[in-house]
Amino acid sequence: MDAVRMPYLNRTLLLLSLLLLLLLLLGQSRTAEARRHRQRVRRWTGTEETQKHGASLPKKPPDVTKSRKTKTEHLLKVDDHDFTMRPAFGGPAIPVGVDVQVESLDSISEVDMDFTMTLYLRHYWKDERLSFSSSTNKSMTFDGRLVKKIWVPDVFFVHSKRSFIHDTTTDNIMLRVFPDGHVLYSLRVTVTAACNMDFSRFPLDSQTCSLELESYAYTDEDLMLYWKSGDESLSTDDRISLSQFLIQKFHTTSRLAFYSSTGWYNRLYINFTLRRHIFFFLLQTYFPATLMVMLSWVSFWIDRRAVPARVSLGITTVLTMSTIITGVNASMPRVSYIKAVDIYLWVSFVFVFLSVLEYAAVNYLSTVQDRRERKMRERARSQSLPCTCSISQTRTMTMLDGTYSEADTNSLAGYTEEPMVPEDEPEEKQKVPEKSEHMVVHLSMSTESAGIKKRKSLRALNIIQNTHAIDKYSRMIFPGSYIFFNLIYWSVYC
Repeated sequence: MDAVRMPYLNRTLLLLSLLLLLLLLLGQSRTAEARRHRQRVRRWTGTEETQKHGASLPKKPPDVTKSRKTKTEHLLKVDDHDFTMRPAFGGPAIPVGVDVQVESLDSISEVDMDFTMTLYLRHYWKDERLSFSSSTNKSMTFDGRLVKKIWVPDVFFVHSKRSFIHDTTTDNIMLRVFPDGHVLYSLRVTVTAACNMDFSRFPLDSQTCSLELESYAYTDEDLMLYWKSGDESLSTDDRISLSQFLIQKFHTTSRLAFYSSTGWYNRLYINFTLRRHIFFFLLQTYFPATLMVMLSWVSFWIDRRAVPARVSLGITTVLTMSTIITGVNASMPRVSYIKAVDIYLWVSFVFVFLSVLEYAAVNYLSTVQDRRERKMRERARSQSLPCTCSISQTRTMTMLDGTYSEADTNSLAGYTEEPMVPEDEPEEKQKVPEKSEHMVVHLSMSTESAGIKKRKSLRALNIIQNTHAIDKYSRMIFPGSYIFFNLIYWSVYC
């Protein structure tokens, strides 16, 4: 019986010893974890860590400005002062230096006459109420939450339409306080401000815009606003560029601004000059207008009897010029003065319109001439006299106000002019008719030289009849006048 119980007891004792061993190991691991936690806490709180033998480790003296045990309000004594009043209240004006770094010039709007700019605005001043003691003389940097508890300059943008402080991913505000009380206050702002533009030379113009900074509440007796480093207070990014403008110059100025109800204020100016790129407007406005004017001249070489061709060409050029003028004015403010582009487009429109009027005059005169010839022809047909011609030596022909065909003209060579008299009339009644439309011309053979002269004169008469003289003069007057206008225009505005 005892022999049976002995193996059971041995197994029980073995299991108990293993359990005790596991508990001992678990307790040691917890003790080591607790020791490591205490060491981390000591490093965080800045307490000195002792070695196992009791000797203290050499450690850098902590900076109170970096200690978690010291609150910002207690360190800067925010609660001990009234920060609703400016520094040195009741004393001389506090100087506030300003510098600006332009990050981007986002857009220029001619229609709204404004510009949009993103910049870093920095203020520098001294407030002894924020001074603190620091063994390392290091500054403290804060975000925008502390700005609401202390005094900061109330600078605003004069003539601004819209402005905002960037807040992605947090408010882009930085406050840096130095132990002696000097303060740096920086913020990232995008502002849209008005710009008085002069478009009298548009699009060959240059515009000068200004961004103005000023204290809203404090006059020059309380706050002296100035550029911290003169012209070097303004810095720009070299990569700033605009599609329509070339940025020529950035510079700073300052002056006093007077308000009749409140007094004098210091005002700072950020001035920049922009020159417009002309190539875009050459392609979109000047070249199409010039081509339309030249296209209207084609009608001077089209036969005056081709009415549909000349009328459709004139109407097309007039409508195209109207479209170009409307498109240019749609992207411009409604100013009450004449712009340079208006002069060019309207003069071009007048040239195109005059070409239409030129054909109207040609067509009217041609119609009047044709009507007169038709009446003379009918009158001559009803009142014409009989004529007898010698078959072998002479030919007869009736000239009615110089109207005859080219075939008749060519057959007139070698004939001389003699009045034809009816054979049955008596000699005392054989007289030449007085009116030209009733003349009967007797043409007989003559010398060769007389025939050549007659042929040349008749051909010249035929040319005058087929091509009106107004078209001839227009082919020279219109191009010459337009070229002269372009020379004057580009010499004045370029």
